[in-house]
Amino acid sequence: MTTGGQDPNRNPEDGNNEPQPGGAPPPPPGNYPPPPPPQGGYPPPPPQGGYPPPPPPPPPGNYPPPPGSYPPPQGGYPPPPGSYPPPPPAFDAGYGQAPPGGGLRVGDAISYAWRKFAGNALSWVVLMLIAGIIQGLLNWAFNDRDSFATNVIGTLVIAIVGYLLQAAFVTGALQETDGTKPSIGSFFRLRNIGAVIVACFLVAVLTTVGLILLIIPGLIVMFMTWWTLQFVIDRNQDPITAIKSSFGAIASDWGTLLLLALAMIGLNILGLIPLGLGLFITVPMTIIASTYAYRVITGGRVEP
Repeated sequence: MTTGGQDPNRNPEDGNNEPQPGGAPPPPPGNYPPPPPPQGGYPPPPPQGGYPPPPPPPPPGNYPPPPGSYPPPQGGYPPPPGSYPPPPPAFDAGYGQAPPGGGLRVGDAISYAWRKFAGNALSWVVLMLIAGIIQGLLNWAFNDRDSFATNVIGTLVIAIVGYLLQAAFVTGALQETDGTKPSIGSFFRLRNIGAVIVACFLVAVLTTVGLILLIIPGLIVMFMTWWTLQFVIDRNQDPITAIKSSFGAIASDWGTLLLLALAMIGLNILGLIPLGLGLFITVPMTIIASTYAYRVITGGRVEP
């Protein structure tokens, strides 16, 4: 210390602020010491009133999303409420699927057949009378013949006429499902007559062979070829294709169709009770119900 001077280690503003031995010098006037480092290893918060530093630029070739955009959706979440699953595939007109509306029901087929028969009963009854008279005359004409050739010819004629009569019933039933009431003349406007005869002959041969082989195979063939004439007349198919189509269509819903066939058999048994007169009702109903089922299963036209 010099005489009349100031001690260089003494704060002129504080007469008592003397340095401590071995300590750090005091901060300059007007400054405050920095805050202690935060605990836990977290970085210090940004200064008040400031903004955080901008993010680093994206790597070359990438761009950040535009402002206001939303993050990409995360997988594994259900769709938002109110969404609907995609519509089912359209019904295929082929076989093996049921058409829209619930498919075939036995009760619907029988009630449909009754409505159509009742709405055109006279035409169907007259057709039954014509078929009965023709078959009766042919049986009488070729009965009790000693000639083998005559018997063969008679059998063929009766069979062919029977096939054509079956085609007449199917033609009328197809007209009913088209929404047209068949007249007596329209029953016999047959199409594809050659294919009708050949198809019926093939079905008869297959059924006969099946009946010889323990009966059950014949019944199966009879059931699976139920719609052969429908395919020949309605789709203009050749006999072989029609038989295959009948197998495929019936196999697509064989359970319901078997129930329908059994119901029709029972209905015709009831028709036999009053001296067979009930067959004038039950036989047309059987053909109409079968053709209705054919159109439903194959996705064809069915007019109410």
